[in-house]
Amino acid sequence: DVLVVDNWVTMHSRQPFEGPRKVLASVFRGDDADAKDRPAHAILTSGDKIPLVGLGMWKIPKEACPKVVVDAIKAGYRCFDNACDYGNEVEVGKGISDALKSGIITREKLWITSKLWNTYHAKEHVKMACLKTLKDLNLKYLDLYLIHFPIAQKYVPIEKRYPPEWSYDPEEKKEFTESIVQVPVPIAETWAAMEELVSEGLVRNIGVANFNCALLRELMKTAKIKPVVNQVELHPYLTQPKLVRFCRRNGIHMTGFSNLGAPSYVELGMATKADFVLDQKCVVEIAKAKSRTPAQVVLRWHLQRGTSIIPKTTKEHRLKENIGLFDFSLTKEEMEKVSALNIHRRFNDPGVFADIPIYD
Repeated sequence: DVLVVDNWVTMHSRQPFEGPRKVLASVFRGDDADAKDRPAHAILTSGDKIPLVGLGMWKIPKEACPKVVVDAIKAGYRCFDNACDYGNEVEVGKGISDALKSGIITREKLWITSKLWNTYHAKEHVKMACLKTLKDLNLKYLDLYLIHFPIAQKYVPIEKRYPPEWSYDPEEKKEFTESIVQVPVPIAETWAAMEELVSEGLVRNIGVANFNCALLRELMKTAKIKPVVNQVELHPYLTQPKLVRFCRRNGIHMTGFSNLGAPSYVELGMATKADFVLDQKCVVEIAKAKSRTPAQVVLRWHLQRGTSIIPKTTKEHRLKENIGLFDFSLTKEEMEKVSALNIHRRFNDPGVFADIPIYD
């Protein structure tokens, strides 16, 4: 028997097969004529297939979003990772609509993710927040809806301010951490409202983001629908092996954000260029040996760990580079070298920038 992890790898294996070939498991790559230009998929516990490479829309300027979305679809992207808090869902929606109207893609072939913001955790606000996102994206349903953080904040009406962001009242002259007003809404209450979105057909799959093992255990005690995805910060400086193993054992697919580590945080003052994993000697050496870029080496490392990725870029050549990960692989030794860079360095930590610890 042969355990097939990736049909693409198997079809191009140089190792001869003798006797009957039995596929015990596989990763779906799509059935279109141009599937070779597109990423593989992971099969969720719901049975839906999530692309392993998507485009993260965090920090992409509003004015750039429509073109970036269309360019990405032309480059082979099918997954777009959004959030209320990113403040650009209207513009992302325009890019999706432009692509659909032009006929280069159909809605069924896209995977659109968004996230519930902290101020909408109360059961009476969850559907309202989802409908707002659907309106902005000009969609009838989401493929995946995530609880953005395990943090509940005081409700801010949409008509008052959208997206609400972290501060309850930004005009108040308070320290940032003092301007954040938390409220005691149980995760179980929020999750039950998320489950109703699935029942109503507004959302196909539901999951979480920035959850640790303890929070996942607590959630699964009462959940009727188990979270299919946990999206967390993952890169060679923050490998989180225990969380990765826990999610795998419990059938929760992991998506990593900030896949390349520091770049997205330098301009926010949350990292410096000294934090760049792409400059690490082992990454540079592997890239040279493979005739690849350091970014491709790190992104391929993610995929071989079994996690999907959502790297951000607005540049066409980077779009193609970030998705061109399926015609090479890293050896076990190369994987271990990259993993050994782990220093538990978290860049996106509410315990630091908001004084709300969720990982400790």
